[in-house]
Amino acid sequence: MVLGLLSRQYPHLFPAFIAQYAGDTLWALAAFLGIGFLLPRWSTLSVAGLALLFSYAIEISQLYQEPWINQIRHTLLGGLILGYGFLWSDLICYTIGVGLGAAVELVCIHHSRR
Repeated sequence: MVLGLLSRQYPHLFPAFIAQYAGDTLWALAAFLGIGFLLPRWSTLSVAGLALLFSYAIEISQLYQEPWINQIRHTLLGGLILGYGFLWSDLICYTIGVGLGAAVELVCIHHSRR
């Protein structure tokens, strides 16, 4: 989470590609980890699916630009959770972030069974 926030607050500290996409990728990874924490009995793939649905829903909600929700978006917490505007590239970042989390978890599970 700290890396994602740093990439947004201090983008000049990172290569341009990382600064542009790290925040969204790490946001989705955090969603995967949070859902996994809340639903520990769910399979890795189920948690990944829910995290992707959640992330995609938040991104699609950015197409809705009414004053009341934009007021929420312009608060620090509202902006971090809801974002500001729809970008197709964010969907790719979310897929990569959740995919990384799921892959690491599956590798760890595989190695712990040995």
